[in-house]
Amino acid sequence: MEFNEMVHATIAARFHVRLTGAFGERGRMAFLHATRCYAEQRGRRMAQRAIRDGVEVLDWGAYLRYGEWENTGDAKRLGCANQKEVLSLSPDYVIRITSCPWHARFAELGLTQAGRDYCRDLDRSIARGFNPDLVFELKCTLHDGPCCVQAMRGADFAPGQEHPSRNPGALRGFEYHCGHSYWTYRRIAGAVFGAEGKQAAEQVLSDLAEYCGKETAERLLRFREVDFNLCD
Repeated sequence: MEFNEMVHATIAARFHVRLTGAFGERGRMAFLHATRCYAEQRGRRMAQRAIRDGVEVLDWGAYLRYGEWENTGDAKRLGCANQKEVLSLSPDYVIRITSCPWHARFAELGLTQAGRDYCRDLDRSIARGFNPDLVFELKCTLHDGPCCVQAMRGADFAPGQEHPSRNPGALRGFEYHCGHSYWTYRRIAGAVFGAEGKQAAEQVLSDLAEYCGKETAERLLRFREVDFNLCD
């Protein structure tokens, strides 16, 4: 299996299972902390590329242009690629999401609470990493209802501005994103829980091998030395 959104979701889901199973509420706290760290790093890389390219204002338009991923063909073939409807352009950009591959995978695994914990801070943490002055609000998620509603405060988009031309140099494949996710959770698990945290991370790697194959899972080990705080 190749890396895609479902593999990415599986990494987070299994870390939630392993950390809460071994450490209870402290494990959940570590999971939430790691998710925020992961997301903030993504946002910082986006900002670094934008600044490098001469972008003068890190606003919501730049945030959308410098996003690091797009739906894979796998998600589209499975019918779970992101589907959204625009509810408002101004003063806030508000969207309703009715399909999401991460939600689909968490639901398939029967890990709704893990999905809630993953999604509660993810996007607002990416936005905070990109520019802490931006305010992102999550009103509801697919884990608890028919849709996810997200608001980017003060975007003030004119018609068409909600679909800016994506910067192709910002996009990264899901092998990179999965490596980033795995190593962020692993490093924080080890920092917080020591040898037991590292053991939990090894168990996640084994869990992942059962889902996508040992060869694919072990490709994540190539990212051991990557500094995910910095753009390339």
